[in-house]
Amino acid sequence: MLQKRSRILAAAAALFEERGFDGATTQEISDRADVATGTLFRYAPTKGQLLLMVFNAEFRRAIEQGCREVGSAASPLAQVCALIGPIVTAASRNAPNMAFYQRELLFGAPEHIHRAEGLSLVSNLEGHIAGILLASLQQGDAYQVAADRAARSVFAVLHLTLVQPATGAHPGSDPGTDLYEQIAQIVQGFLALSVAAPSAAEPLGAGTAQTIKNGRRQK
Repeated sequence: MLQKRSRILAAAAALFEERGFDGATTQEISDRADVATGTLFRYAPTKGQLLLMVFNAEFRRAIEQGCREVGSAASPLAQVCALIGPIVTAASRNAPNMAFYQRELLFGAPEHIHRAEGLSLVSNLEGHIAGILLASLQQGDAYQVAADRAARSVFAVLHLTLVQPATGAHPGSDPGTDLYEQIAQIVQGFLALSVAAPSAAEPLGAGTAQTIKNGRRQK
């Protein structure tokens, strides 16, 4: 079973690289992997799931590489950038396929195992980002909720940056520069929020939310 899975993974990765997600067919993948189409569908029931299987493996390797590179960075911002740098590099090799992967990851069928695996990788990445942010503070555990939110924001801008070349959004802008500046805003905002937080007992942002509610009542 492991050998068949390895052959399917290798065949799908090669054909997606050669022909793109739209150009490759499941029949071609099964032929190159030397397995029956029915066997192929036991490992991944759709072509989208095959793409998830391939890119999940690449996503995992990129996260592992980023974790190794974090230690050489001095500041929280530099550490977050070091962590996601390999992901950006891997995605840049085939932006159209990455856009399809992101679509399947975020909007695919929830019951599919490869989507669940991909979402687990996202959660893992966000956990590493939150850990970097918390490690930069004294009594960082008091700011876990804020760090988790900041980590989700970093992934959100990373996602938009990765699909930008395929969508044609923001023509003329430099995705790398945009990504860095947006992450810098998120990290700096988290650090400023932690300093301004009145106490660990009060949820971060509660005062702002109450101000908005009061403003609505006045109107």
